[in-house]
Amino acid sequence: MSVRTRDAIGGRAAVVGIGATEFSKDSGRSELSLAAEAVRAALDDAGLTPGDVDGLVTFTMDTNPEITVAQATGIGELSFFSRVHYGGGAACATVQQAALAIAGGVAEVVVCYRAFNERSGRRFGSGVQQREPSAEGAALGWQLPFGLLTPASWVAMAAQRYLHTYGLTPDAFGHVAVTDRRHAARNPAAYFHGKPITLADHAASRWIVEPLRLLDCCQETDGGQAIVVTSVERARDLPRPPAVILAAAQGAGRKQEAMTSFYRDELTGLPEMGVVARQLWRTAGLAPTDIDVAILYDHFTPFVLMQLEEFGFCGPGEAADFVAADGVPLNTHGGQLGEAYLHGMNGIAEAVRQLRGTSVNQIPGAARTLVTAGTGVPTSGLILGTDG
Repeated sequence: MSVRTRDAIGGRAAVVGIGATEFSKDSGRSELSLAAEAVRAALDDAGLTPGDVDGLVTFTMDTNPEITVAQATGIGELSFFSRVHYGGGAACATVQQAALAIAGGVAEVVVCYRAFNERSGRRFGSGVQQREPSAEGAALGWQLPFGLLTPASWVAMAAQRYLHTYGLTPDAFGHVAVTDRRHAARNPAAYFHGKPITLADHAASRWIVEPLRLLDCCQETDGGQAIVVTSVERARDLPRPPAVILAAAQGAGRKQEAMTSFYRDELTGLPEMGVVARQLWRTAGLAPTDIDVAILYDHFTPFVLMQLEEFGFCGPGEAADFVAADGVPLNTHGGQLGEAYLHGMNGIAEAVRQLRGTSVNQIPGAARTLVTAGTGVPTSGLILGTDG
C-alpha cells in the first residue's frame, strides 16, 4: 500500500469472531494456555471450527509459536502465518495481515491472537532490563545513560513538550483517564469494573515521571485475545453480523525510533499515526465526522490527545477540551487504562461489539468504528463498519 494512493483491500474481509480469556493480574497459567483459550473462544463466537482455519497472525513479542497454537487448538494445515513487530503497534496490523492474505487468496480463515502474562510475568512497564545487541538497542543507548529507562519516562519527554507548547497543565490528561474509567466501571470484564474516578482523583494520584501521574499510565494484565477474519462473502453466512474492514493501515514516520523519537523537528505530535490516519481516510473515503466510536490506544493519556489531533478530530492543543466535551465516544470498553492491557487487541474486540450492538456501553446506531494500535512506535489502525 502506498502512502499516496488508495489501497485495494478495503471491504474485502471482515472480523467475524472475537474471544478472550479473563483479564487478571495473576493468571496462574501458561501463556500458551491463554492463547489457546482465546483462539477457541473466538472460533466459537464466529461459528467456525479449528478445521476451518488456515492462517494465524500474532506479534513478534508473543511467546506462542503459530504451529504450537495450531496444535493446542486442533488447527490443521496452515497456508499463511505471519508476525508483526513493534509491540503494541502491531495490534491492528495483525488484522491488516489477515485481510491481505484473504484478499490475495492465500488463506480463507485467519485468526489473529495475542496472549501474555504481562503482570505476573515479564512486566513491560519495568523498562529495559536486558537486551541482546541490536541496532534498535543501540538507539536506546542515547537515552538510557540519562535515566530514560521506562516507557513512562520516554513518553514524559513528549508529554512535557506538549504541555509547554500549548500552555496546558498535567490536568489536561485527566479527561482521558476519567472517560476510560467511566466506561470501565460499567464493564464487568474490566479490571476496574465499578471503580470510576474523578478529575480530583487523577490530580491526587502520585507522580510516576512528571508530567505523568499513576492514573495516566495503563495497567499491566495477564490474558489473551483473539480475532477471526474471513472474506466478506463467507462472513455473511456466519451467525454474527460481520465487522467489515473498510480500511487497514500501518505507518512509520520520518526519524522514527521505538518510543524515543526525540530528534524530530517537533515533539507535540505522532507522525507515525499521521501516516496511518491519511491512509485510513483515503481508503475508506471517510472523515472524522463519519466515525461513531473511537477506540484509541491508551497506554499513556497524552498520546490519546495527540492521536485525536493527528486524525483531525480537533486542532493541535485542543484535544483535552474535545475529550472533556465528549466530542466522540472514546474507549467504550474502558481502554487499557480501565479494562485490560492486551496490547490493543481488546480494543479491536470492542470496536466489533459496537458494530454488533452488544457493547456494555453501546452507542446507538454505531456503524463506523476507528481503532488504533500502539503509539510512539511504528503503528497501525483500522476502520471497521457494518455490512451495507
